[in-house]
Amino acid sequence: MAARILTISGSLRATSTNTAALEALALLAPPDVEVVAYRDLAGLPAFNPDNDSAGGDLPTAVAALRTAVEDCDAIVIAAPEYAHGVPGALKNALDWLVASEAFAGKPVALMNTAPRAFHAQAALRETLATMAARLIPEAFVTLPLTGKTIDAQAIAAEPRLAQRLRESLDALLAAAPSGPPPSTLRAL
Repeated sequence: MAARILTISGSLRATSTNTAALEALALLAPPDVEVVAYRDLAGLPAFNPDNDSAGGDLPTAVAALRTAVEDCDAIVIAAPEYAHGVPGALKNALDWLVASEAFAGKPVALMNTAPRAFHAQAALRETLATMAARLIPEAFVTLPLTGKTIDAQAIAAEPRLAQRLRESLDALLAAAPSGPPPSTLRAL
């Protein structure tokens, strides 16, 4: 059986190293692992508990995010640090997931592409723990990409970076239940 990994980049930048690192992870994934990239962070409306009440209709983008989380076996989040914190768009997405039963207990790995950026990682760990995510510290990975313009293929081709990503994925897969049949990286 295959596993499905959902990746979420906390960056909205077109040339984000966080997004590139997640795409490299997908390139390095074994054939029986489906890596699904969530790419609609900017399309989520601002979190409003009034729009998240029982029996109400969720905004379409929120329903799609929750479905993506429900359909995956594990999640990898890569986020930049802005003003010593988690980017607002990512925090907004997490706020929409707080009431999602599918998120609780989900294995989560964190990826950091800027070794000096530790405030956001700490805040993200706190938020995810509060949300009852099953954090997998053995799968956390830090890649020294600060100040680099690099794409997924270059990251995957660099042996030291590729090894770190494979080790992270192996640790996450060891903690995740099996999922649906494999396919290729696709965007939601």
